[in-house]
Amino acid sequence: MRVFVTGASGWIGSAVVDDLLATGHEVTGLARSDKSAAALEAKGAQVRRGDLDDLEGIRAGAAAAEAVIHLANKHDFVNPAVSSAAERAAVQTIGEALEGSGRPLLLASGIAGMTKGRPATEADASPFHGPDSPRGGSENLALEFADRGVHPVSLRFSPTVHGTGDHGFIAVLTAIAREKGVAGYPGDGTNRWAAVHVTDAARLVTLGLEKAPAGSRLHAVAEEGVPTREIAEAIGRAYNLPVASIPAEEVPDHYGWIGAFFAMDLAATSIQTRELLGWTPGGLTLIEDINTGAYGSSTAG
Repeated sequence: MRVFVTGASGWIGSAVVDDLLATGHEVTGLARSDKSAAALEAKGAQVRRGDLDDLEGIRAGAAAAEAVIHLANKHDFVNPAVSSAAERAAVQTIGEALEGSGRPLLLASGIAGMTKGRPATEADASPFHGPDSPRGGSENLALEFADRGVHPVSLRFSPTVHGTGDHGFIAVLTAIAREKGVAGYPGDGTNRWAAVHVTDAARLVTLGLEKAPAGSRLHAVAEEGVPTREIAEAIGRAYNLPVASIPAEEVPDHYGWIGAFFAMDLAATSIQTRELLGWTPGGLTLIEDINTGAYGSSTAG
C-alpha cells in the first residue's frame, strides 16, 4: 500500500516508517528539513518536502496515497492554541483530500481527559469537539469523515511512548530532575501513566492500517498505568538522585508546563485493541527502559 506519513521523521513516526517498510508498504514521508529528508531516503522511503503549515503540500500528498497516517504535531505546550489550530487544519485538509475514496486516515490522538477515576477504554468517546478544544478536536473531526467516504482510525498513544532516543515527556522529566537535584513525583505519587515501547506502538499503527474497521479507536497501551512515584524512583536510581514528593501547590513551579500532565492520572487499557488486531506488545517496560539507560544514567555522557 502507498502510505503518506506526516511526522515521518519524528520519534514515533520514524519507528512507524521502519515498520511499514519492513511489512512491504511503500512510504512517502513529509519532511521539513534536509536532515529529515536524508534520513527517510536512507531507509528507502520517498520524501515530500513541507511542514504542518503547508496545507497544499499535505493535500497533494494525501491525494496521491492509498492511505494517510497523520502523526505530525507542533507540540507547542507553551502556546497550545497554536498546535491545536495547526492540527485541526491538517486533519480537515487530509479528510477533504480523501473524501469519497474509502481510503484510510489514521491519526495520532491521546487519552488525556477521556475519563476520571478509572482507566480509559476504547469505548470512551473523546469529549473534545471544535477548534478551541485540545488538539483542535481532531479525533472527532476525523471520525466524522466516516460519513463522507473516508476510513478514519484514531491512534490513542500512551502519554509516554518510550525507548532509547526518546526526547518526549520522560526525557523532559529526567532533565528537570537533574537540574533540580531531586527526582520528584507529584503529591503521593499514586497517579498513573499508561506506557508503551516505541516499537510496540509502531507495530500497532501498521496493524491498525491493515485491520482496523472505520471509526475504530485504538489504544497504544502496553502498561495500564505506571505510578508516577515509581517513575521518579527509576529516574533517581539512574542519576543517583534523591526521590521526593512535590506538594501539589509547588508542582507548577517545579515542573513548568509539564507539571499539569505529570499530575494527571492517565491510565488506560488496550484489551479491545489487542483482541481486534492480535497485537501483543513485547518491548521493555517503562521502568526497564529507564533502568537500562534509555534516558541516560549517572555514568552516561
